[in-house]
Amino acid sequence: MTDKEQGKKRKSKSATIAGYPISIFFIVVNEFCERFSYYGMRAVLVLYFKYFLLWDDDFATTIYHTFVALCYLTPILGAIIADSWLGKFKTIIYLSIVYTIGQVVMAVSAIHDITDTDRDGTPDNMSLHIALSMLGLLLIALGTGGIKPCVAAFGGDQFEDHQEKQRSTFFSIFYLSINAGSLLSTLITPILRAQECGIYTKQQCYPLAFGVPAALMVVSLFVFIVGSGMYNKTAPQGNIMVKVCKCIGFAISNRFRHRSSQYPKRHHWMDWAEEKYDKLLIAQVKMVLKVLFLYIPLPMFWALFDQQGSRWTLQATTMNGNFGALTIMPDQMQTVNPILILVLVPIVDSLVYPLIAKCKLNFTPLKRMTVGMLLAGLAFVAAALVQLQIDQTLPTFPSSTVGQAKFINMINGNINITAGSNPITLDAFSASDDYLTFDEPFNLNLGPGAENVVSLPDGTRSTIIIIQDAATYRHIEFRDMTEKPEKGENAMRILNGFNSTLNVTVGDEGFGDIVTNNMSEYIEVAQGTPKFVIRNDLGDECVYTQTLGFGSSYTLVIPSTFAFGPNCADSIRPVMDISPNSIHMAWQIPQYLLMTSGEVVFSVTGLEFSYSQAPSNMKSVLQAGWLLTVAVGNIIVLIVAEAATLEDQWAEYLLFTSLLVFVCIVFSVMAFFYKYIDPTKIEAQFAHMEPYEKEKKKSLDMTKKNLYGNDRRGSNSSNKGTQQTKM
Repeated sequence: MTDKEQGKKRKSKSATIAGYPISIFFIVVNEFCERFSYYGMRAVLVLYFKYFLLWDDDFATTIYHTFVALCYLTPILGAIIADSWLGKFKTIIYLSIVYTIGQVVMAVSAIHDITDTDRDGTPDNMSLHIALSMLGLLLIALGTGGIKPCVAAFGGDQFEDHQEKQRSTFFSIFYLSINAGSLLSTLITPILRAQECGIYTKQQCYPLAFGVPAALMVVSLFVFIVGSGMYNKTAPQGNIMVKVCKCIGFAISNRFRHRSSQYPKRHHWMDWAEEKYDKLLIAQVKMVLKVLFLYIPLPMFWALFDQQGSRWTLQATTMNGNFGALTIMPDQMQTVNPILILVLVPIVDSLVYPLIAKCKLNFTPLKRMTVGMLLAGLAFVAAALVQLQIDQTLPTFPSSTVGQAKFINMINGNINITAGSNPITLDAFSASDDYLTFDEPFNLNLGPGAENVVSLPDGTRSTIIIIQDAATYRHIEFRDMTEKPEKGENAMRILNGFNSTLNVTVGDEGFGDIVTNNMSEYIEVAQGTPKFVIRNDLGDECVYTQTLGFGSSYTLVIPSTFAFGPNCADSIRPVMDISPNSIHMAWQIPQYLLMTSGEVVFSVTGLEFSYSQAPSNMKSVLQAGWLLTVAVGNIIVLIVAEAATLEDQWAEYLLFTSLLVFVCIVFSVMAFFYKYIDPTKIEAQFAHMEPYEKEKKKSLDMTKKNLYGNDRRGSNSSNKGTQQTKM
């Protein structure tokens, strides 16, 4: 049976519905489950590092980004395996098995009780948890990265040449499945993580948060295997990546070897490989290089896009997430992107593009990508404008050369004090209006015989309480927070001026025993109306409630006049150290809308463009190249953020905007000179010429052999001269 007949036989396996191969249903479901698995695991990964493995923020962040980088670097390996040895189908199967094992290992690594022999709440053998976690992440990075360039290209292979319109729609549906999986998993896995589980000790349920994504990966693999008999499976065509690299290397070396003017110029520098490689391969390499050259500016888009999960989330921690019936935490704002994707992709695909076509505008794929980059730049302009508004509401924290202090009167009576040159009047159990800034030690005058020199450490905030010992006033210093609480939480602490030790709890958290004239540590409390339960050694109890917003910090002052009873909560005085966030998170929606609109016309189009312009045997390679731009984009973020060292976040946003606009201009010029091709026609043309070219090359080799043979039969001097020339 000929290859052509085999191809027809494979094509006939896949029945169609409404013009679409049934086989793509299995591919889309596979992608949905796989993306649920990946994003669900990643949503809680940093928290797992910090609160289970007990790593500090910096190290947890480093390992997290290393993992993400690996996930976008390994597609190159997957593309080589698919195009060179196994083919896309087997590559997806084998690496999905590796992927599934990795997810299972991650779930096992999070089982708290596997090493907890003392039942004390802390794993005895933390190194085992770390080793299993690193092994699981390595397998996941290899699996998800390895199949990433194959699945989209494999889906494209299911369509015949006359189904170009359906194939274009498939890429939009494919992208929808990615974002649907991302949206659901980002909402669900944090809820699973927040559950309590464990045999001996109750902990946050990371095994469940990792276990559900592992189960979805099993479903993904099962669904893909079920559709096996319907797929159009393109066989691998040799070690194409090695061939391409050798072909490029030979063309470069051959060009420099014959750089003298006596050799005729060639139309393209890759034509210098014709002495060794056939014209079909050279033509395919030219097509790949044309697209890869266009990829050079693309990482800048991803440099802005991926900051949704970092800079924009940090921005949201300084904003108000109260939407009335719904309360949104800062890290949940990331779900706006997949929600908008699910809305915008059908609108753009079925309404916007057809409307543009009816207006007879030539909105080519590269023009779409240019518009997408501009929209991303506008999104960062919007983010900068929001940041400017936020900065006006933020407290002025001390620089590295000054200290700040505020004063609380814990005496049952009004007092007048002087801090440096600042006279202050304090009512009983009240605080000064705001922090005062001091760049050197200052005199604190509390009255006759009560004057002290106070030296505040640079870069710190302090609360100085005034107490009375017999007839003498004195002060006590406590260190305050110098930044907004993380994730929009509220930092709360208790100042006990009561004449006995108190124990205070809020929910499941406890401040511990607080002795008289002492301050507790900060505890993070979520937005809402929490209940603070105050108890003494006798078992008396008082419940105090306070409505909290986002990102505030309070010191709850329990005065010496406090007494347990029905109205005990009325005497407690809340002192606001950091005001709550006042700019609403809804102001982030425009920047998410712009960025997501840019993603729709940039990323979906890029996937389709990469497939349509790729030679038949190098589609996975170009898909890997496309994904590699994402990894490079993340590296750009780190480089720019470190090199710029801008104090104002809005300025950094505008810096990224400027870089993207510059890159966008470069890309638009490159796109203007790009000529769209039909790889199938080009390959057919050179495939038809290939037998003739081989015969011609064979004849030329015979001619050279005969000529060199004649030279050998000539004089010794002639032969020697020829050899010297060849050297």
